[in-house]
Parts: sequence; structure tokens; C-alpha cells
Amino acid sequence: MVGSNSAAERRRGVLRVVPGTRFALVAGRFNEPQVAQLVAGAQAALRGAGAVGADVELHWVPGAWELPTAALWLTASERFTAIVALGCVIRGDTPHFDFVAGECARGLMQVQIDTGIPIAFGVLTVDTLAQAEERADPKRMDKGGEAALAALEMANLVRSMGD
Repeated sequence: MVGSNSAAERRRGVLRVVPGTRFALVAGRFNEPQVAQLVAGAQAALRGAGAVGADVELHWVPGAWELPTAALWLTASERFTAIVALGCVIRGDTPHFDFVAGECARGLMQVQIDTGIPIAFGVLTVDTLAQAEERADPKRMDKGGEAALAALEMANLVRSMGD
């Protein structure tokens, strides 16, 4: 109900960085021009929500395939409140796309479930380079920024569960 003050509504995540909240951005270098835009969008979104330099750490891996393993290592470090996984997989002429995109998503979800650390899925899975460019561009669709804000909201929601 709109305007209610139910327990569920009070626990809804908010979009401001609470002091002590730390984010890891983990980015795949494959299709790096598009991923760099995702990174820029994610960084800008977190800064806009109040993050300062030490609140956000960027880690690069070879590609989307490696994102789940890196996310697992980052959660094991116990230094981060949430992780933003950023990458770009563009469909080609072989089934390679299906394996990489599907296993990346599955792996990231598994790490999130196993650790309880929120992991935002900012991995573009597109048919064309033009789609990737549009979605990655912070001035157009800004999927990097969207992923960062999802991680922030989840981090704050998880934190509120202890209140």
C-alpha cells in the first residue's frame, strides 16, 4: 500500500552510501571499450550516491568467464559490502556466447547465494556491437550505473536486516 510504513517498506534499500560501505567493481577486459563505459557509469553512480575514493575498488579480469571466480575471491576477502560485476558478451556465429553468458550469470548467482554478499549483474549479453554500445554508454542506457545502484540498494537492504 502506498504511503504505509510497513516493515517491508522500512526494509527497502535506499540509494545513498552509508559510511563504511565498500564496493568492488570487477570488470572483464574482453570488449574493453564497452566495459570501460560500464565501469565509468558504475563509478559515477556510486560517487553520485556519496561514495568516496576508498569506498570503491576496481579489479580487472580477462573476460566475463572469469567474473564468478574473481567475485568469489573478493567476497572471501571480507572487505566489500557488495560487488558489481561488469562485462560484455556479444553473440557470434557459434554457441560460445551461450556458454560464456550463461555460466557467468550462473556463477555470479551461485557466489551471491553461497556468500550472502550482493552481486549486481552488469554484464551485457547482446546480439550486436551497436546494442552493446548503446547499453554501455553512460549518456544513453547506462547499464553500469544501473548495476551499481542495484548493488547499493541491496547492500543497504542487507544492512537494514540487522536493525
